[in-house]
Amino acid sequence: MTGLASALRSLAVTGAAVLLACTGAVAAPAVAVPEPKAPREFVALDSVDRTILQEMRYTTAHNFVGEPIDGYRQPLCLLTRPAAEALHRAQRRLLARGYTLKVYDCYRPQRAVDHFVRWAEDLADERMKAEFYPLVAKERLFADGYIAEKSGHSRGSTVDLTVVRLPAAPTRAYVPGEELSSCTAPRPERFPDSSVDMGTGYDCFDTLSHTDDPRITGVQRANRQLLKNVLEAEGFVNLPEEWWHFTFKPEPFPSTFFDFPVARRSVAGH
Repeated sequence: MTGLASALRSLAVTGAAVLLACTGAVAAPAVAVPEPKAPREFVALDSVDRTILQEMRYTTAHNFVGEPIDGYRQPLCLLTRPAAEALHRAQRRLLARGYTLKVYDCYRPQRAVDHFVRWAEDLADERMKAEFYPLVAKERLFADGYIAEKSGHSRGSTVDLTVVRLPAAPTRAYVPGEELSSCTAPRPERFPDSSVDMGTGYDCFDTLSHTDDPRITGVQRANRQLLKNVLEAEGFVNLPEEWWHFTFKPEPFPSTFFDFPVARRSVAGH
């Protein structure tokens, strides 16, 4: 009987251990962490001005990475309210002259910047090189300032944009895997964009993208100056290395880099 009792006790202990393990697994489910929301100072641009065109490149595969970027849940421009209202004022000036603004990127979450950094560190991935950085070695992207671990876009008052002549023609959809054309090529050879001719395509990693590059002359220079002058009149400052990049000053969040997703729910109720 002693042997039988010992065996029964062992069986009971083993069964209890299994039961506790199972019960513990059920009793401690993973807790979902809610997504961060934008401060009340942020708005969707279309709630301030519905006439500004939005072609949000990072929700698509048509960008220098070649795939949708982390954190871009919807093709939506989010900005701090002062920046959005300043764009609205600039848009009124352009509409009177037969043009409209078109934004490519606005607020950019930190997780998107992290995605750019991971991509830049992967030297084997050059699927979009022929269009966006045809003359730059990928291992030079950090040193030459094209990629960084922080971006002013994440503070919410920086926008990438261009000018489109009215009536605006739609930009055709990019087809992943299609033959690429250099962003520095003459306009008829570049990817067809509804933008006026700025001398390069958007997000072109090349010194030709410098706003005042002396090789940009004639109509191309006039188009860059039109965009620059209209935005500067409303408080925006251009990044000299990128004709499309402007930051509204003073920034409401000059030293805060946000990471809420680009989605309407991030500004719901604002």
